[in-house]
Amino acid sequence: MDDADAQGLMDGGFEPVYIPRLRERGHLGVKCGLENIQILLDGLGRPDASFPVVLIAGTNGKGSTGAFLAHMLKAAGFVVGWTTSPHLRDVTERIWVDGEPIGEGALDLLLGEAFEAEAQAGLQATYFELMITAALSAFRMTGVEVALVEVGMGGRWDATNATEPILTVLTTVGLDHQQYLGDTREAIAREKLCTARDGRPLVLGPGLDPEWIRPLLPCAPTLHPAPRLGPADIRWDHSRVDGKRVGLAGLHQLDNLATAFEAIRQLQGLGFPIPEDRLWTGAAEARWPGRLWKVPELEAVWMDGAHNPDGARALADHALACGVRPHLYVGAMGDKDLAGVARELKRMRPLSVTFVQGDAPRYATHAELGEAWGVSAPLLTVREAAIHLRAQAEAPRLVTGSLYLLGDLLRELDLRPF
Repeated sequence: MDDADAQGLMDGGFEPVYIPRLRERGHLGVKCGLENIQILLDGLGRPDASFPVVLIAGTNGKGSTGAFLAHMLKAAGFVVGWTTSPHLRDVTERIWVDGEPIGEGALDLLLGEAFEAEAQAGLQATYFELMITAALSAFRMTGVEVALVEVGMGGRWDATNATEPILTVLTTVGLDHQQYLGDTREAIAREKLCTARDGRPLVLGPGLDPEWIRPLLPCAPTLHPAPRLGPADIRWDHSRVDGKRVGLAGLHQLDNLATAFEAIRQLQGLGFPIPEDRLWTGAAEARWPGRLWKVPELEAVWMDGAHNPDGARALADHALACGVRPHLYVGAMGDKDLAGVARELKRMRPLSVTFVQGDAPRYATHAELGEAWGVSAPLLTVREAAIHLRAQAEAPRLVTGSLYLLGDLLRELDLRPF
């Protein structure tokens, strides 16, 4: 890629060629191992060696913690790269530079380089491996000063673990992806803790006990538990801590904010000049659609991608704390803990429950959702649900159960989250 291409990295002026090829790799699913990603990065001259990396792992809270960190660092004057997954509506949402998602044309060019490296090595990479390669290449080309890299699943064999982080963040440990990571929190924690490095800081979310973590570690990082934040004003739309506005709504976001603050403290200790007075500016400016997100174009519609029991518990706790009883629209992937999610969401005492099923074969069926919830609720297609959500309503409507459902609805509604 030449300098002109690099200058145009954030625009969308190219007709995509490689993005359609990327979509075709979705059928490969999950590949546990670092061989492919190491070969791809070596073939491109190790783009990840051009900037410091912060790895963000965890069952829940990775995206929100990354959003807080990205906005804090940007407010402090840093050029920040951030890669996250999955996306809602558009694959470009997975790669951010300086507060903006990458342009479609730029992504296509970077994927072209990744596909060329793949062809030269004679291998077949997964969707995620190609996207991480493209993200790290984007960060090199744009000269980011720090890269926030969100782990996709687990940690030990995740493609992001091919980097050498100066700092690792572990937000939470819960039950999800058990078919790959194990059936207990201890087994899952061991997988995630492989993202830590000897002698380097490991920040733990407020809900993680260092004494529980310590014997599970495969190496010897320095442990830095994030202290919980103090009293807060929690409302359905937003939160305040010490009178200061927090950009992401939700009781659970206070733990993600505390984790981000501790990560900033560790970066300061590593020599990053981050003024304290810019941190709350970043916290207030943080945005992360799809997580207790009020859809601005729709009346009384919120979306939250909670898809496992811990995420659903956090969502229900916030609704209960605010005294809100929403109408629920629920759709989920069939391989998730449907009953566990239903058990938590039912604590909201929703005014109604409506099931939504998309076209993708992974979606849970009407019968599966009905069994999990123990109710006979109506089933809507994505198109029908979109019509419902466009209608006027007084009580809040909350769409939840899957980030993929949210993406399908946004495409049907022709709304862009960013």
